[in-house]
Amino acid sequence: MKKNLTHFNKSGDAYMVDIHNKDNTNRIALASGKIYMSVNSIKKIKEGTHKKGDVLGVARIAAIMASKKTSDLIPLCHNINLSSVSISFKVNSSKKYVHCKANVTTTGQTGVEMEALIAVQIGLLTIYDMCKSIDRGMIISEIQLESKKGGASGDWNRAK
Repeated sequence: MKKNLTHFNKSGDAYMVDIHNKDNTNRIALASGKIYMSVNSIKKIKEGTHKKGDVLGVARIAAIMASKKTSDLIPLCHNINLSSVSISFKVNSSKKYVHCKANVTTTGQTGVEMEALIAVQIGLLTIYDMCKSIDRGMIISEIQLESKKGGASGDWNRAK
């Protein structure tokens, strides 16, 4: 059975989904992504010697701020009161990438998948911005939803 797209009404016009009758439930989303870069960039990030300062610290704050602004960036997203946003970065020197994970929670009427995905993307873009003076060849990739919990559609986990 084919599901209908929820952001279009019967006339085919885009609209914001009505959630007023939905129950408040605990909702969690985990998203991730990577930025591949040069050995020099990885080294400066790990050692904390980048001329712009604490690259991962700034990227973490940017990711958290971005998650709170998701409804300003995605036209039909609801403005959600977030309960928590946790951002983690792991540097993989041998494979030359930084891995970002965003864990976002709320108790509300709609999910936080978009907030988690936006957080990852802006966190990685901030790393790019801070390192572009020494490495314009960075590649941002593999941005994906890892899991979501809660809501009428239930839990979902990416198959590994």
